Amino acid sequence: MKLVTAAEMRQLEAAAIAAGSSESQLMEEAGLAVAQESWMLLGTLEGRHILVLAGPGNNGGDGLVAARYLADWGAEVAVYLPKGHREPTRLDELRARDVPIIEGPADPAGQQLAAQLATADLVVDALLGIGQHLPLDPADPIARALTALAATRTSYQPPKIVAVDIPTGLDSDTGAVDPHLVTPDLTVTFGLPKVGMYQAPGSDAVGRVQVIDIGIPKEATEAVSLELITSRWVRQHLPGRPPDANKGTFGRVLVVGGSRRYRGAVALAAAGAYRAGAGLVTIAATEELVQGLAGALPEATWLPLPASPEGTLAGEAAIALRNHWPQARAAVFGPGLDLADDTRALTWAALPDTADCPGGIVVDADALNALAAMDDAAQRLHPRVILTPHPGEMARLLHTTVADIQRDRLGSARAAAQRFGCVVVLKGAHTVVAAPQGQAALCPFANPLLATAGSGDVLAGIVAGYLAQGAEPFTAARLGVYLHAAVAEALAAEYGRAGLLASEIAARLPRIVRDLTQT
Repeated sequence: MKLVTAAEMRQLEAAAIAAGSSESQLMEEAGLAVAQESWMLLGTLEGRHILVLAGPGNNGGDGLVAARYLADWGAEVAVYLPKGHREPTRLDELRARDVPIIEGPADPAGQQLAAQLATADLVVDALLGIGQHLPLDPADPIARALTALAATRTSYQPPKIVAVDIPTGLDSDTGAVDPHLVTPDLTVTFGLPKVGMYQAPGSDAVGRVQVIDIGIPKEATEAVSLELITSRWVRQHLPGRPPDANKGTFGRVLVVGGSRRYRGAVALAAAGAYRAGAGLVTIAATEELVQGLAGALPEATWLPLPASPEGTLAGEAAIALRNHWPQARAAVFGPGLDLADDTRALTWAALPDTADCPGGIVVDADALNALAAMDDAAQRLHPRVILTPHPGEMARLLHTTVADIQRDRLGSARAAAQRFGCVVVLKGAHTVVAAPQGQAALCPFANPLLATAGSGDVLAGIVAGYLAQGAEPFTAARLGVYLHAAVAEALAAEYGRAGLLASEIAARLPRIVRDLTQT
């Protein structure tokens, strides 16, 4: 499923018009779809009161078309225009059907609006579309209409709400939410879903989303470079598991990391790689960690490396690793390293050598922080690297603030992928996966169960597990991101919103894959 920005959607609409459609026809298709979805939401229209809140632009025009259809089908329809409308023909069509039309300027105290809302079974939010500018001015008639609508949500029998294309008060590009937004039960969106519907906090402010085809030419959508990762896509791209396979078939993963302070991270990453299907996992860590962890993961093999006095991997461990990168098909570098001078030296020296690891390498945790401090960071990476920062690490990589990263997560991920010339996974609600060529994908899930220590280590291992099985970096990253989050979605009924351990994510992963492939 592809996702579009407001600018891209305008280009697609222009392509539809160039292909023989018209603005009026697109509006007719959109309004008809809203009317049909409203009917299905209510179940019946006879005796039902529907209020259409119509803004002055095309979004309001869609609402007026919906009002006409609903009136023709037997609903009791009224229209409220907070700021008037530029489509007199469509208003005349409604007046010919005796549909009450209330002009906002004629209702300064909002009494008529309140009366209509008090009896409404359903309200259509057709106030503002993808062209809206936030924040809304509280004194604006549209904001006042939304305030009145919000008040109905606390009534004994609140009306159902259908949003036209996007809810009023949602930034269709970033997912930012205005305080006046009233979350609908259903958003009927046209052509393609909008990016902001799958970015927090907007993803919690759209209700159920129904995507409607309004005649956009299929070839026009091919240039859209952002996709939502779906279960269907995951099923199609999971590596095969032939019955005559052996452990070598599914590749070896080398996990490099650990320190005296963060002992468990490498074991979590290794468990993630095994649970994703890797055939063999080797953990490269200090002798102290090897002795302490060997019993915790007996399936792993071990590579003891030199330690610094602080208990981190020593810088000279890069030399010891040189012969081992080619022996692994994929690798994870960074979990639990701890940020010290030796970590910086090891990261600087080892990253160019990882080009000898044929499947690719996931760079995570303090290896990212060490990378962020290098003037030549991009030159030390190669195209088969996958960076997996959380927002704080991304802010350091791009030399900006966490607030700036969170304000435009998609743009930040794409900027980092282009700057470093490799795939970037920006973790968080609706994780973003970006490729250096401009393609990007969003995870459909935002689950606080994943906000737990070690969750990112497991994700890094899962992604490396798919690299080891032959997936390309952009594919492996998308598979790992979706399935890691799908575990939390599956466990939410059991755990609620807190209490999941990172080790449980890895343990549950095979069952999620099994259920997905049997669907």
